[in-house]
Amino acid sequence: MKELKIEAAVDRLDEVLAFIDAELEARDCPMKAQMQIDVAAEEMFVNIASYAYAPGHGDALIQIETDPDTRVFSVTLIDSGIPYDPLKKADPDVTLSAEERGIGGLGIYMVKKSMDAVSYRRENGQNIFRMEKKI
Repeated sequence: MKELKIEAAVDRLDEVLAFIDAELEARDCPMKAQMQIDVAAEEMFVNIASYAYAPGHGDALIQIETDPDTRVFSVTLIDSGIPYDPLKKADPDVTLSAEERGIGGLGIYMVKKSMDAVSYRRENGQNIFRMEKKI
């Protein structure tokens, strides 16, 4: 497992993605899977940066690992911000037009649809969000 502890700030997103992409490239990850992982990681990190500590500031811990047998790549995002389980938010009705749909929820919906598995738990005062993708 590799870890990156970083300030949860939107302007640090490039560092998070570079950290993840270096490992994906070392594993010869197909471009489609890499793009899906990047979009999902961006969505979740930006949510932490924008909402977890508002109006204050805090850190995020990004953990990445690959199971060599199954080639499942996982990204775990951990923060000590306010408790929030993004998986409890109802999926948006994507059959409605953007004007008819309520605001919010589309990002986590895309994460759930593009990853093979997602999970959330609150433990020791921390939000722990894990997503997995077979590469």
